[in-house]
Amino acid sequence: MTDSYDAIVVGAGHNGLVCAALLARAGKRVLVLEANEQVGGAAITREFADGYSVSACAHLLYQLQPEVRKDLKLSPRLASEDMTTIALCADARPIRLSAGSVEGVADKDAEQYRRFRKRMTRFSDLLRKFFNKPPPRLGTKDFKDLFTLGQLGLDMRMLGREEMQEFLRLIGMNIHDEVTERFENPLLRGAISLDAVLGTHLGPRSPNTILTYLYRLAGDHGRAAIPAGGMGSVSNELAHAARNAGVTIRTAMPVKRIVIDNGRATGVETVSGEQFDSLMVISNADPRTTVLNLIGAKYAETGFARRITHLRAKGNAAKLHLALDGLPAIKGLSKKDYAERIVIAPDENYVERAFNPAKYGESSPDPVIEITFPSFCDETLAPTGKHVMSAVVQYAPYALKGGWNEAAKAEFMQTIISTLSEYMPDIGQRITASELLTPADIESEFHISGGHWHHAELTLDQFLFVRPVNGAAQYRLPIDGVYLCGAGTHPGGGVSGAAGRNAARTILKREKAA
Repeated sequence: MTDSYDAIVVGAGHNGLVCAALLARAGKRVLVLEANEQVGGAAITREFADGYSVSACAHLLYQLQPEVRKDLKLSPRLASEDMTTIALCADARPIRLSAGSVEGVADKDAEQYRRFRKRMTRFSDLLRKFFNKPPPRLGTKDFKDLFTLGQLGLDMRMLGREEMQEFLRLIGMNIHDEVTERFENPLLRGAISLDAVLGTHLGPRSPNTILTYLYRLAGDHGRAAIPAGGMGSVSNELAHAARNAGVTIRTAMPVKRIVIDNGRATGVETVSGEQFDSLMVISNADPRTTVLNLIGAKYAETGFARRITHLRAKGNAAKLHLALDGLPAIKGLSKKDYAERIVIAPDENYVERAFNPAKYGESSPDPVIEITFPSFCDETLAPTGKHVMSAVVQYAPYALKGGWNEAAKAEFMQTIISTLSEYMPDIGQRITASELLTPADIESEFHISGGHWHHAELTLDQFLFVRPVNGAAQYRLPIDGVYLCGAGTHPGGGVSGAAGRNAARTILKREKAA
């Protein structure tokens, strides 16, 4: 005998938990099945060395949407903060960037940065309005879709004629041209370039990197925080909210397939052989995994299956964890600076050169790096007097020539440590244990096809109306009863909860209209 539910969510990543909680609050009987031992997907905290814990993949909170916090009555501690970004220089003092100002640069650059951020945050606010609603379908005659399209046009017009023209000019451009036109300080150009490409298969000269920069700002204008307990504490609070709403969450229960009968979903079957019935299955997995593995291409229309197959979703960022016997000395930093976000991106051309090898399946010999020391603010993450360093490293292509074998990982690890040593001369002496997660490792541990944080590259042809692909842009797959709610849907990745919230609202509206 199988258990029956109103809805089954595949995967307990943060979007799956948000979606499940909102469905349950609307009176649905909801089951969430998670393959791993703990909830959270890529937003978890786990031990990587004896006594040392770290946010395993996502390590900064900067996009959790206020609407999600409000709907689920989440703790105020999950709000982002205005962490300073410190851009290091090997032979000069670093600069410091906050949400609206920059220190350590000439007055002209400081004023230009203030104007630049003001304009970019205004443009990002325009995008953000549409992060928290389903994207309209193109070519539709549906009133709600036409209204949303009309609202988008009206909001752009409200920018004013000149600003609207500037928004339309910039949205498909590259960040390189923008920063070189505006700023003289190389560290400032490099730090902004890094923010535009972090987690993508793009370089500063790539089209769409203004879009990816705006996407980052659309969370909370770029403000970031290291939550107490790591990112796992965020997922745990979401799971608590879901359980309080009546959701059943079962971990260590990988789903083998979504059962399709006569063209519609009827439930799921787990790897262990258990079956659960439901006429509604919502997948928090990435689109490729959902359609090609959990459902099977034979159940999808040929053209749709082909579009999913060709979805660009190959990760290019690695995650490095270091257990340290003490804080490394960093040139130009005081002790309190270890609580901030630290980046190595000396200028925009350095970032572009770091990207170039990835085009040919090679890792970067001079990577760009985003660094945090979470144990500096949260002593529970490391033994007394010890510390954890958590870093995002680019570029590390998923499809590395020769594959990510142990030799390739060891070589890239040495490259990273060598780069860090230019700014932290004693880092090598401080390391007592380490872990390097390549995109292939991220794929394996977090069940993300291609190891891409966003489940699909963020570019104009995979954004808004056509994310992930035409025919699945409003969370519903062209198979009755099957929906998506993960980062591969609108608006995209990052720990925002917007995709899960939008998916739940879409499902509930559809049921109400039926």
